[in-house]
Amino acid sequence: MTAPATTQVEVPDIGDFTDVPIIEIHVAVGDVIAIDDPLATLESDKATMDVPSSHAGRVAEVLVAVGDTVSQGTPVVLLDAADGEAVQDGPAESDAPVPQDAPAAADAEVTAQEPATETSSAPAPAPSSNGSSNGSGLPVHAGPSVRKLAREFDVDLEQVPATGPKGRITKSDLLAYVRGPGDGAGAAAPATAPAAPSGGSGIPEIPAQDFSRFGPVETQPLSRITKISGPFLHRSWLNVPHVTHNDDADITDTDRYRKELDTQAKNEGYRVTLLAFLMKAAVSALKAYPTLNSSLTPEKDALIMKRYYHLGVAVDTPGGLVVPVIRDVDRKGIVDISKELGEVSARARDGKLTADDMSGGSFTISSLGGIGGTAFTPIVNAPEVAILGVVRSRVAPVWDGEAFVPRTLLPLCLSYDHRVIDGALAARFTRHLAHTMGDERRLLL
Repeated sequence: MTAPATTQVEVPDIGDFTDVPIIEIHVAVGDVIAIDDPLATLESDKATMDVPSSHAGRVAEVLVAVGDTVSQGTPVVLLDAADGEAVQDGPAESDAPVPQDAPAAADAEVTAQEPATETSSAPAPAPSSNGSSNGSGLPVHAGPSVRKLAREFDVDLEQVPATGPKGRITKSDLLAYVRGPGDGAGAAAPATAPAAPSGGSGIPEIPAQDFSRFGPVETQPLSRITKISGPFLHRSWLNVPHVTHNDDADITDTDRYRKELDTQAKNEGYRVTLLAFLMKAAVSALKAYPTLNSSLTPEKDALIMKRYYHLGVAVDTPGGLVVPVIRDVDRKGIVDISKELGEVSARARDGKLTADDMSGGSFTISSLGGIGGTAFTPIVNAPEVAILGVVRSRVAPVWDGEAFVPRTLLPLCLSYDHRVIDGALAARFTRHLAHTMGDERRLLL
């Protein structure tokens, strides 16, 4: 018998990126994959990209691991087409009837993570049509795309009944399980009817329109950063119950001192902005209220308290918003932070940030002070639990007990995860931050 031919799948053209770290592997030996199925996920700069398979077949060997760095042409997996199963099993998954709301469920994940988790921990579902139940302890058979979707839904595939060939779990099996019982009628509804979510487990797609019917149009592709950031922001908005608390900080004295430092800094080639003061004040508030410097555990029954203060700073670039991280802000003074902010902002605008520059943040600040506005709702940079937004300061009359006097006020907008932080804690944190910003003596240089 002739041994099956083996095909080596390599990293395709990924632009100018080299030595990009692998953050996730989506396949294992024995998996049957189709063309364009994701093999691994790379993370470079702000970009997170999947390595698609250029061939179909069965995975004979995985040649990389999480943490490895790869470039164009790096071998990722070896494939073979043993006994033709790559051809037989692949279409079975894609040809299976998919309910009308499947695209919405795949794109929007789950509206709330906890309801999906509760569904997955429910009693084992009835046996599938082939008479087998994955809850019996038998090996789970599913393609890489199904496994990836299951991870996003936080679903244990052993609990999903399989209807595919040879006990294989298809996408429609997984989506039907996520929606729960009683949704069969919705799956069989006519294509013209909107797909209604069941129990908050799916979101109907916005119907497509032909805008050219109303006048001239032009299609402009999204920038790479915007395409990458969109799904992350969408996921955070759907999974995190956002609340935004607003307050004002009187920075009259602090801003006067900042301007003195900035005048000296200009002669040395850097600038001192309010952002450096905000970062020091944020560290003071995070130390006083450490819950805001934490993250939920994957089981969502405990908090991971972070004893470091690495602050993400949103930077506006021609390609979109990026969030480099300034590490150990608690150990740096205003001057050191100002110089580092200038350097990292320049590298961000030039597209030269590395993956390390973008990771490890424990709290994020998004400043629109150079543009304007009166308030906004920043989206929590999950798995962080809070983010501070600031807009342009303004001069306003403030009563000092005897008369109204002009003071410089800085609006503060704190968005937080209400599963972890309640309104009282958010108000105390923001008041502490405002109080610290009001007196430059409280900010250690």
